[in-house]
Formats: sequence, structure tokens, C-alpha cells
Amino acid sequence: MEPPSSRSHVQTPDVAHQENAGFATAFPAFPFETAPEILVEDRRWRSYVTNPERVVKRALAACTAIGLQPGSVVLSCDRVVKRLNGTHRGKYKPTNVLTFEPPPGLPGGDIIFAFETVLREAQKAGRPVSHHLAHLVIHGSLHLAGYDHHHAGEAREMEMLESRLLSRLGVPNPWKPRA
Repeated sequence: MEPPSSRSHVQTPDVAHQENAGFATAFPAFPFETAPEILVEDRRWRSYVTNPERVVKRALAACTAIGLQPGSVVLSCDRVVKRLNGTHRGKYKPTNVLTFEPPPGLPGGDIIFAFETVLREAQKAGRPVSHHLAHLVIHGSLHLAGYDHHHAGEAREMEMLESRLLSRLGVPNPWKPRA
């Protein structure tokens, strides 16, 4: 699938041992020679997601069919994301995920997540935080690959691809209403 031409940037706790229960068990290891660096900057991620590094790696591995490989993934907090969002996008508020493309000619890019926003969204949707994190890792990876959702057609294309990639992980389609 060819990515669209636009390349702009994005945008009660679960029981930890149940958090990853919805993931399919057999999934290939990260296939790239050098895996992206995964930083858990905010320790609260570990209270809501068992082994968040594994969740991130598996979501990134699901994206390999479309050739995605960020340089780093940072699990941070609203305060940090708000500052970065203000500095780089002029929007002085937190958002769930920010993506930063690499300098021209270099592979990778960076994906940064805001803990409080991701937690709030997962709880509001009644989904495990691990599933929402996997969804947003895929979402950020698609942004790095050039996908966007500013127009209805772009949004539908991105949502369909996200749901297909999530199905590889055994994560339910986040765009389908829950029964």
C-alpha cells in the first residue's frame, strides 16, 4: 500500500497480569537487525501494562509488512508531551502520541507517548491500556511512514490499516463499537 503524500505529525487501573491477556501468544520476534530503543521514562506505565517494552516491540513487529522502523519509542507523561507539542507544533496541550520524523536521508524517527492521556482514553473506551498502547504504537508508526488522517479518505485508509495490523496481535478493532 502506498502511503499518502502528506507527511505531517500526529497527534480504576487495569490489573497488570490481565493487561496483556488479550494478545495473541505466538508472534515473531522483532525482525529488524537493530531494534528501536524503547525508553520507559514514566514508571507508571508499568503499573498499567505488564512489560510495556514487549507490547511496543510486538506492535512494531506487526508493522514490518509496511517497512516501518522508528529509531526510538518513549513512554513518557503528559507534562513532557505538552512541552514538546508546544515547542514543535505550537499546541500547548498534551496529546496521546507525538511522532518526529528523522532528518532527511536517515531512517527511523521518534514516537513519544503521554501516560495520563493514553490511560484516560483507554479507560473511557473500556479497553485495556496495553491494547490502546499497541494501537497508538501502530498509529505513530503509520505517521512516520507518511500516513495521515486530516481528510475523511485518509482517516478511513489509516483506520483500516490499523485494524488489520492490530488483528495480527489479537487486539480487537478499536474502530468497531463494543457490544
